[in-house]
Amino acid sequence: MADSAGIQQGSPAIGAAGLVPAAPGAGGTEGSGAAGGSARIVAKKAQLRSSPRPKKLEKLGIYSSCKAEGPCKCNGWKNQNPPPTPPQTDQQTNTVNLQEPCRSCSHTLGDHVSHLENISEEEMNRLLGVVLDVEYLYTCVHKEEDADTKQVYFSLFKLLRKSILQMGKPMLEAQESPPFEKPSIEQGVNNFVQYKFSHLPSKERQTIMELAKMFLNQINYWQLETPSQRRQRAPNEETAGYKVNYTRWLCYCNVPQFCDSLPRYETTQIFGRTLLRSVFTIMRKQLLEQARQEKDKLPPEKRTLILTHFPKFLSMLEEEVYSHSSPIWSLEFLAGTTGGQIPVQTVISAPPVTRSLYYSASPISVEPSTCGSVSPARKPHPALESNPVVVGEKRKPSEPLHHEENKRPRVMGDIPMDLINEVMATITDPATIPETSLLSAHSARDEAARLEERRGVIEFHVIGNSLNQKPNKRILMWLVGLQNVFSHQLPRMPKEYITRLVFDPKHKTLSLIKDGRVIGGICFRMFPSQGFTEIVFCAVTSNEQVKGYGTHLMNHLKEYHIKHEILNFLTYADEYAIGYFKKQGFSKDIKVPKSKYVGYIKDYEGATLMGCELNPSIPYTEFSVIIKKQKEIIKKLIERKQAQIRKVYPGLSCFKDGVRQIPIESIPGIRETGWKPAGKGKELKDPDQLYSTLKSILQHVKSHQNAWPFMEPVKKTEAPGYYQVIRFPMDLKTMSERLKSRYYTTRKLFMADMQRIFTNCREYNPPESEYYKCANLLEKFFYGKIKEAGLIEK
Repeated sequence: MADSAGIQQGSPAIGAAGLVPAAPGAGGTEGSGAAGGSARIVAKKAQLRSSPRPKKLEKLGIYSSCKAEGPCKCNGWKNQNPPPTPPQTDQQTNTVNLQEPCRSCSHTLGDHVSHLENISEEEMNRLLGVVLDVEYLYTCVHKEEDADTKQVYFSLFKLLRKSILQMGKPMLEAQESPPFEKPSIEQGVNNFVQYKFSHLPSKERQTIMELAKMFLNQINYWQLETPSQRRQRAPNEETAGYKVNYTRWLCYCNVPQFCDSLPRYETTQIFGRTLLRSVFTIMRKQLLEQARQEKDKLPPEKRTLILTHFPKFLSMLEEEVYSHSSPIWSLEFLAGTTGGQIPVQTVISAPPVTRSLYYSASPISVEPSTCGSVSPARKPHPALESNPVVVGEKRKPSEPLHHEENKRPRVMGDIPMDLINEVMATITDPATIPETSLLSAHSARDEAARLEERRGVIEFHVIGNSLNQKPNKRILMWLVGLQNVFSHQLPRMPKEYITRLVFDPKHKTLSLIKDGRVIGGICFRMFPSQGFTEIVFCAVTSNEQVKGYGTHLMNHLKEYHIKHEILNFLTYADEYAIGYFKKQGFSKDIKVPKSKYVGYIKDYEGATLMGCELNPSIPYTEFSVIIKKQKEIIKKLIERKQAQIRKVYPGLSCFKDGVRQIPIESIPGIRETGWKPAGKGKELKDPDQLYSTLKSILQHVKSHQNAWPFMEPVKKTEAPGYYQVIRFPMDLKTMSERLKSRYYTTRKLFMADMQRIFTNCREYNPPESEYYKCANLLEKFFYGKIKEAGLIEK
């Protein structure tokens, strides 16, 4: 695996944070001298193989049965004058006498090695390697304290000893031979990279490949804990299956690293999801902890990759490892679209890249034994795809997102994909994208929270109480913390009621953890049979508010529910919470049929029922990043278009020839500017009819609840500098005066003035301002009225 992953075998994959392989006999722990022990074995074998042939025969004679005539049961020549321990240097130069008798059977050394006299040098060197492996395993058997490990070492010792006597190659006898599970860990991680990240631009995808290679290399050199250690750590877990895999791992992966006479396999190639599940949680925890402790020792080019992006990668992979419905463990993954399994090299073979990703998140350390604990990251982020996603078309769990683009029919007016890809290539480098300050009016609400999650400052966990499993101390502490946050932030709710719901096994809570303590959460109850989830409590502690945590919490909750195929939220919001829920996409227009929720959810006096319908095609936690990148794409497209229309065409010469009139579309360059023939909108020719129609529309607009900011001209005292920014102001009062004076002789003049109101507002005010929102809502209403009047096409 190390070769295909582009990482030299035996080298720690993540620099100073990499764990060196432990030699047999280390007792299931990481041995700092393990690599040195392996090197000593190799050096010893090289020294022995360079010895004179008689010396080699003497060494092999010790492990060769006597071949003298007559019945002799001696299974190895024993020197009558054994060398001292440790051997002295002058002893090494002693000549070997093949006539020297055996201390056990009195037959000569030559009688023990007569069958070896005519074998090739290559075969003799192979047998000598087996001899040294036998001696090394003999030492391991005596030093090992764990009974299970000692038994495996002894079995391998006997196997190698037997292969020397029979002059054969050691072959492990087992009911099953590798691989033991399909797909393998290697293939599963490959599928994971394809499933989650195939939509990314090439540079970002290479970063993901580097993370995948790190992870696979760590597994190949990870030292499994012994079954007895696992029983002590998790006494309630069933260890019989783990013991089988541990034995296989010792025989096929661990011991062959040092005893090269045994066939060696990579852990990631012969084991699958079962072994990965048994080691992932503790491995992830130790890797991240060690990386944080040794961050100062990490190479600068690896620091960001390991401390920032590796935790996010592991969190996303953790969800797929423990999910019962993850498609990456299916043998048919992507079959039918690619004609079979994807070779590992297509994903895990790219050169290392250390540039940062556009998105990342914190490590989500959740023990699989806890009830309801999952990491909320779920699916690929189509933000950076070159092709748009089919909105509203639900993905099958086993269907990767990046193939949806093939289903989407082409729409007239679509921008060519070649142009999109070309533009994408110019903005994949984050250095070319201007950073948005967190204090900027144009920064997203959840941007600060997302950055903190990326740096590992905050974490998100879905937790819940359980009556069937042994209580987890950490989960219980978090639940108590959530109960305190809800009680403090929701003083009108009885404390006993909050406690009952938070600790109710039917309810779960998405908790927000900062510095190991709970600072917020959303308590909810899922009704899968009814197709909705009720949000019961939602709060962030007061000193951590206005940081975007509430929005990021809700986005994580949305992704968690999309993964579980529940696409509707319902909640009763009091007057203080309505504004928050509106910002999160909730409205009073309930999409769930009343018959589905009546009798299921709790009714609160004085509260408003609100609902939110989720779109499974949207990656909510990265949605603001998506919009930002889409804006950059549009900006680049506009710049390209402007460069095209700046082209100077020769003047029209047809009029010199007496032509009086030509079609507009025949003017060179007119279409390149984006000009299109006039639409089929109805132009009222009767001035009185036009007047009455426009008057009615203007009256409806002025009566709208969101028209109040635009009723009169902007006062300089209320908006200093407004008229330096807005060169052509417009308002509804001015439009009324123009209408009375019969200024609007065409619908286009009227629509242009109205549009100027909305454009000016959005240019001067930040997107999160009330004025900006009023302009958007009123604009939508206005064009609805225009369509009703038949002035433009519906």
